[in-house]
Amino acid sequence: MDKKILAVDDSLTIRQSVKFAMERQGYQVETASSGAEALQCLGRGKVNLIITDLHMDGMNGLELIEKIRANPTYKFTPILMLTTESSQEIIAQGKKAGANGWLVKPFKPEQMAAVVEKVLR
Repeated sequence: MDKKILAVDDSLTIRQSVKFAMERQGYQVETASSGAEALQCLGRGKVNLIITDLHMDGMNGLELIEKIRANPTYKFTPILMLTTESSQEIIAQGKKAGANGWLVKPFKPEQMAAVVEKVLR
């Protein structure tokens, strides 16, 4: 499979979990530990999907999504939020910023794989 995913989370454990789960499904996975690092990764080459945490130091996930959406290259790239937050208010803020979907931590690899497959169709 030639689809590439960027996983952004300040937790090494979560980044490794997402990478492992998605590589088992045949995806290429690049990881970033911050919003700034994610933007650098996006500048190095096209990705097909971005999975980002909400709560990160420096630039949070909502700010990251807004910056990604401002880049014409990534205006329509699917973005999933992966976070412990599940309130309707936070989800609405994510959608307003440009998120296409929401996954709640802790996640099940098969659940994530199904959502990823759906948004990458």
